[in-house]
Amino acid sequence: MIEASSMKTAASRPMRDIAAYRRLVTAAGLALVLGLAACSSTDEDKVDATPADVLYNQGLANMQSGKPTEAIKKFEDLDRLHPYSELSRKGILLQAYSAFEKGDYTSCIQAAKRFATIYPQSPEAAYALYLIAESYYKQIPEVSRDQELTQKALDAYAELLTKFPDSRFTADARQKQEAARDQLAGKEMEIGRFYLQKREYLAAINRFRVVVGKYQTTRHVEEALSRLVECYYALGVVPEAQTAAAVLGHNFPDSKWYKDSFTLLQTGGYAPQEDQGSWISKAFRGIKII
Repeated sequence: MIEASSMKTAASRPMRDIAAYRRLVTAAGLALVLGLAACSSTDEDKVDATPADVLYNQGLANMQSGKPTEAIKKFEDLDRLHPYSELSRKGILLQAYSAFEKGDYTSCIQAAKRFATIYPQSPEAAYALYLIAESYYKQIPEVSRDQELTQKALDAYAELLTKFPDSRFTADARQKQEAARDQLAGKEMEIGRFYLQKREYLAAINRFRVVVGKYQTTRHVEEALSRLVECYYALGVVPEAQTAAAVLGHNFPDSKWYKDSFTLLQTGGYAPQEDQGSWISKAFRGIKII
């Protein structure tokens, strides 16, 4: 017959073994965690200890291999670990360029703006401003949509041309600036035509007025003048209609829009006649009216 004390000892042994096992597992787990932490810390230390020239060259290698995402990461590490080095300055610009090539225009703008802010006097600041403008330009939507990005592109090119009028980007910036202006004028024309179709002539005039006052060098100005003839004539404001037609004929004598406007005035027995005091006349004499 087994004594009760023996049974109690036998029953308690597994419990002691489980407790011991748990202590062993906990100790082993702690050692493992500490080991991993030490390993991770070592790996991190290795990254932190990477020289600036190594990170820079790795970034360049990734760029040349067509790996912009990896290149951006290296240039970000370069900027983070060696913020005051000469290579970090170059890395920020290359980071912006890599993002541009990747099509990540938001990141490109952020990096390029950072460069232009920190190094405004650097000869390379012109390129940073150019990348900003190009990033906005690449995102210009069709004319039926909101043109906020078009305006930002126009403003960015203007900043570049103002700060660096003789940079190697000047010719391209001027050309694309004019394209952005044409887009903005096209948007005003679209809205103006909408109001004209609804016979809301005053609202239409306000839109065509913007084109004539701000976007005279765009291809939309001929139509804008002709639409002004149409709107003013419909409202019975004949002198302004005559002035718009006269200015249109003087500047674009062979335009089909002038022929249409001339015909419209003839139906009422009128002819183009410029009023020098009209805002339309002043606008084409270089007097700011908006």
